[in-house]
Amino acid sequence: MKSVEVVGAVIRDARGDVLCALRSDRMSMSGLWEFPGGKIEPGEAPEDALIREIREELGVEVEVGALIADHTHQYETVVVRLITYFAAIARGDVLVAKEHERLEWRSVEELSSLTWAPADVPTVEALRRGTGG
Repeated sequence: MKSVEVVGAVIRDARGDVLCALRSDRMSMSGLWEFPGGKIEPGEAPEDALIREIREELGVEVEVGALIADHTHQYETVVVRLITYFAAIARGDVLVAKEHERLEWRSVEELSSLTWAPADVPTVEALRRGTGG
């Protein structure tokens, strides 16, 4: 079975709301929510991959913060290891959904009202428990 390693960013605004990204119909698992990010390239550090992916997906530069979760989820055809970190926008103030259907800011309490991609659920649970910062 194919295995991939991916990174995700938990970006918060001044109120503490979390940036959530809706997978588009051009993506697998369209209609599910996720934290923005993407695949780690061979030889790339997870933090470097996150900076690159957020630049590519959202058009902003981030600083990577603390690790939130490192979880492996087995889907039907692929095993996904998702490593999530807090990230802060360092440069750029306009987020552009280049790959996702849309972006929304949600409070931690509202996160459970969204239908998340299964690999992202442990990060949502960590945030709701308060262990994600």
